[in-house]
Amino acid sequence: MNGRKFWPWGAERQQESEKSDGAEVLTASLTVADRCDRCGARAYVRVLLPNFLELLFCAHHNRQYASALMKIAVEIRDETGQLAHTSPHVDSACL
Repeated sequence: MNGRKFWPWGAERQQESEKSDGAEVLTASLTVADRCDRCGARAYVRVLLPNFLELLFCAHHNRQYASALMKIAVEIRDETGQLAHTSPHVDSACL
């Protein structure tokens, strides 16, 4: 569990989220500094728990725990779609 990071409160929370049908919708994206709580890889999934703590997961650990997290999470922000948009650098000298 990521005990060092908590969801913002008050005015800061209102700036980062918006109301949509009574559910909080986060607008801030995960960055390269956000790391998986299980293995330390780059996090692509943020899970908000009922006690306002968050868990961060890489794509692999998200797939591993997805069914259990869906039962207990207040919100899940999945940004694994970014993985398909990144392309490795190809050195033209190797072609």
